[in-house]
Amino acid sequence: MALQNKEVDALVQKITGLHAAIAKLPSLSSSPDVDALFTELVTACVPPSPVDVTKLGPEAQEMREGLIRLCSEAEGKLEAHYSDIWLAAFDNPLDHLGMFPYYNNYINLSKLEYELLARYVPGGIAPARVAFIGSGPLPFSSFVLTARHLPDTMFDNYDLCGAANDRASKLFRADKDVGARMSFHTADVADELAGELAKYDVVFLAALVGMAAEDKAKVLAHLGAHMADGAALVVRNAHGARGFLYPIVDPQDIAGGGFKVLAVCHPDDDVVNSVIIAQKSKDLHANGHHRGHGGQCAHGTVPVDPPCRFGEMVTDMAQKREVANAEVVF
Repeated sequence: MALQNKEVDALVQKITGLHAAIAKLPSLSSSPDVDALFTELVTACVPPSPVDVTKLGPEAQEMREGLIRLCSEAEGKLEAHYSDIWLAAFDNPLDHLGMFPYYNNYINLSKLEYELLARYVPGGIAPARVAFIGSGPLPFSSFVLTARHLPDTMFDNYDLCGAANDRASKLFRADKDVGARMSFHTADVADELAGELAKYDVVFLAALVGMAAEDKAKVLAHLGAHMADGAALVVRNAHGARGFLYPIVDPQDIAGGGFKVLAVCHPDDDVVNSVIIAQKSKDLHANGHHRGHGGQCAHGTVPVDPPCRFGEMVTDMAQKREVANAEVVF
């Protein structure tokens, strides 16, 4: 226990230092300094760790919340940066998505989510229509799911940012197959959508939608009130030190929103996000009192394919940044 506490203290100290350095940056737009600091942050957070970020003291919690906001802003700027590069340089930008530093993470995460849905949703999964909430300027997940796993599915992508949706829609214009099955909508799902949510067989909730716990709970309750009975919900989460990068969702909060939690998976490889699979059920009520399973994993987790080793992932990210900066000329 003493050794674990020492390890946790050292990690928190390192993350605190990185937060201070990132907060001092004049801009979070992609640059050598920004990219180096965020690569160092991911390098520190991805390996398995005994830390439980929900139990950190008030000062560390305040630091973590600020860091997640900075990560969110930087992630948006990085995606917008690459989107602008591809739109300016290529006739079909979708052919060049592999240049993005974290593209393999999205491939593996989307594969994991599809396998979890196929295994744990009763009757299997063959959705006619899917909503992705928090799709951003580079909707990698929707693209991977549409192109590799759900060839007959229509995808509606929602984001608060109109500029992000404009970039995303332009990326898909040249693709006659995937582009024809993609649509983009600027909306605050928790405030502006109600009856429309009932038409989706599956709803994906991005990790950075509702960064504060109360905001996430509001979104989950809204989805629980308006999604169709039997529809599946995929919630991206974080575990261990990865909770310094993304908000952590308690499965009990999902169950309290009117869902039956079917599976909780915490990858220990290069897939950064954890995944929670749930299903809207008429037997569950928004007050959290329900029959059957509690808010924990009902069936455990599925095996993950042999993981890309962590060191390879970090090297790959750095190499892709160098290639993108060196080869794309305006």
